[in-house]
Amino acid sequence: MIYLGVDLGTSSIKLVAMDANGEIKGTAGAEYGLSFPHPGWSEQAPADWVKGMEEALKKLSEKIDLKEIAGISFGGQMHGLVMLDENDNVIRPAILWNDGRTQEECDYLNKTIGRDKISAYTGNMALTGFTAPKILWVKKHEPENFAKIKKIMLPKDYLAYVLSGVFCTDVSDASGMLLLDVKNRKWSKEMIEICGIREDMLAKVFESYEVVGTVRPEIAEKYGFSKDVKIIAGAGDNAAGAIGTGTTEQGMCIVSLGTSGTVFIACDEYAVDPDNALHMFGHATGKYHLMGCMLSAASSNKWWMDEIIGTKDYAAEQAKIAEIGKNHVYYLPYLMGERTPHNDPDARGAFIGMTMDTTRADMTLAVLEGVTFALRDSLEIARSLGVKIDAVRATGGGAKSPLWRKLIADIMNVKVEIMNSEEGPGYGGAILAAVGCGEYASVSEATKKIVKVKDELLPDAEAVKAYEEKYKVWKQLYPALKGVYRDVAHK
Repeated sequence: MIYLGVDLGTSSIKLVAMDANGEIKGTAGAEYGLSFPHPGWSEQAPADWVKGMEEALKKLSEKIDLKEIAGISFGGQMHGLVMLDENDNVIRPAILWNDGRTQEECDYLNKTIGRDKISAYTGNMALTGFTAPKILWVKKHEPENFAKIKKIMLPKDYLAYVLSGVFCTDVSDASGMLLLDVKNRKWSKEMIEICGIREDMLAKVFESYEVVGTVRPEIAEKYGFSKDVKIIAGAGDNAAGAIGTGTTEQGMCIVSLGTSGTVFIACDEYAVDPDNALHMFGHATGKYHLMGCMLSAASSNKWWMDEIIGTKDYAAEQAKIAEIGKNHVYYLPYLMGERTPHNDPDARGAFIGMTMDTTRADMTLAVLEGVTFALRDSLEIARSLGVKIDAVRATGGGAKSPLWRKLIADIMNVKVEIMNSEEGPGYGGAILAAVGCGEYASVSEATKKIVKVKDELLPDAEAVKAYEEKYKVWKQLYPALKGVYRDVAHK
């Protein structure tokens, strides 16, 4: 039997085919674009996800027999607002997780309704990336589209709907909508009323490893699947990535360097950060997790390399970096605003500290350091809550860089564990599919048998000391620029 994980990312889709022992039998992918209609906005056409999936399946069929697939599950970009009308047509382009247009709606939820109430209803405060503020934005600015809404869903759930015809979601992904009562793993009636929608507009909520249905006959015929392929609910990309790295037990932590960056900490019990600086979401295991999220992680490096330097050879640029811990340039990675811990859509990227002897390598290193400092912000909040974190599991495209892994170890003063698979959410999706098909009794059992640590990297004491001092300086930069950001954004 083959189990297929579908990783629906922000810039590409990736398929990971895995056998019952966790061995990867084939991968395939396809890219698609994003649209930025206005500064701070970010949209995508759901049809592009389907087209990307079709392209990737065609490539995968050259490596494996698609009829051997027993189950399909997902890891997907979170928070995106997908709306369908009564004829199942997409009403407008999806408003994505990194879209910052909803500050007024967030202020309404956090200040007028009250952050304490919103947190009591959902376990979280309103942030511009979340789905509920997007719904309120559409209601105010596009009332004609709001009136057409029949179904509201998340990006990966749109693919599940296309494949199975089942209107579904899972607890981990739904947690990021600001519509779910996370503690009780059900829709919040209060938030539904506040948003002016009906509960029947929202999908049935499953656990990530539960079977939601089977592929539609016409889909099986179109793609060459067996007619009884099971569709398993799947998870938000971070929870799916946590499954792919075996981060399932209390206190285990991953640092993800994807388009966005996250610090993800598995928890057995529901426990809300009193300042709501960290998110409290459901985990794909059936338990919970704390998470901090920054909006421009590996995408900061991609921007620097592709748009500014003009190269695709990331490794060659990093090879020019002679030493770390002594760089005098600082970088703030807020290209799309920021979530944890600042919750500031007006924040923007900045370099500080350049001199006449600053080199291209200094600037490149500053980008990697700045992203890692921003991720450390989330780790420090967790530590302040009494969470003990001595090791992290690095994942995401950026974590394939040996230099960036070393920076994580030295800047965060933690052991960095490198796992036997670097496939992230797609691998996690495949594991969830295997659990859903009965190959394993639980997610925990599956990850203990499948996921292994293949290497580890210890922090260097001298570099830790140097970066401790640099982090103290870096922490002063955002407060110093906050007022400037606001002035620039609103002039």
